[in-house]
Amino acid sequence: MNRFSHFLAIDWSGAKGARHKGIALAIADAKGGPPRLIDRDRAWSREDVLAFLRHDLPPDTLAGMDLGMSLPFTDCGAFFPGWKRSPPDLKSLWSLIDTLCAGDPHLEAGSALRHPEVARYFRHGRGEEGDLFHAPDAASREGRFRLAEHTQRAMGCRPVSNFNLVGAAQVGKSSLTGMRLLHRLDGALPVWPVDPLPRAGSVLVEIYTALASLEALPAHRGRKIRDFSLLDEALRAIGSDPTGKTGTVDDHSSDALLTAAWLRNVGEDGALWTPRGLTRQIARTEGWTFGAR
Repeated sequence: MNRFSHFLAIDWSGAKGARHKGIALAIADAKGGPPRLIDRDRAWSREDVLAFLRHDLPPDTLAGMDLGMSLPFTDCGAFFPGWKRSPPDLKSLWSLIDTLCAGDPHLEAGSALRHPEVARYFRHGRGEEGDLFHAPDAASREGRFRLAEHTQRAMGCRPVSNFNLVGAAQVGKSSLTGMRLLHRLDGALPVWPVDPLPRAGSVLVEIYTALASLEALPAHRGRKIRDFSLLDEALRAIGSDPTGKTGTVDDHSSDALLTAAWLRNVGEDGALWTPRGLTRQIARTEGWTFGAR
C-alpha cells in the first residue's frame, strides 16, 4: 500500500514584491493521470503558499519546495564561522532569518542580507562579494556547498551555492525567503529530514527540479522546458500521463508539473528516504534534497 495519496511540487521565488509569476504549484494524484497546476485568479504570494500548506494541503501529501532549506555547515562547523551569533542548528537558522527580517513585507529577506555580519558571507550584486563568502583555503571560487549539493554534483547537476545572490541561477534569496516560510509553519507540517518521516500524514521536503529533469530528459541537461510537447515527452519518460496540451508553457509551470509527476514516480522509494551520507547531524544542520543519493 502506498504511503502518499498526492504529490505536490512548488516552484519558489525569492524576488521582491507581493505576488510572483515565478511561483507555481502543481499536484499529481497517486491514482494516476497527468499532473495539474493549482491555478488561482491571480499570481501566488509567498503568504498564499504558507496558508495553503497550513490549511489546504490534501491529506497524505508529499510536498516538495524548490529551494535550499539550509546553508552549508559541515565544511566549517558553522553556518557563519567566526560570528558569535551563528545558530547551532537548522531550525535556529530559520528562526534567526525570520527575526532579522521581521520588518520585511511579503516574507522578503532583504534585512538579513543588509545585516553587517550576515552580509559578509554572501556574494551580492554589482561585483560586491562578502569577505567570508568562501570557506578558508577554498580551492573553488563558487562558494560553499552543503553535502546534499556535493551529492547533486556527483549525479550530474550543477547546483549553485546558497550564499550566492548573483545571476539567473542564484538561489540565495529563494532559500532565505523559504526559511522564513519554514519557520512560520511552526510544526504544522513536518519538514524532512530535520523532522523524522511520520508514519502517516503529509510531509514537506526540499526538491531540486533539475533532478527531475535529469531523469526525464538526460539528453537535454540544463535546458528549460517551454513548450508542452517537450513537457509531455518528459512526463512519458517517467511513466506519467501527458498533459495533452499544445503551445508554450512558462518554465516555472513546467518545472512544477514535471517535478510533481517525478515525486509520484519516486516518492515511495525507501532508498531515497535513507540516502548515503545523511547522518542525524547533517539532518539537523544542513538538511537534505529529496532524491539526492
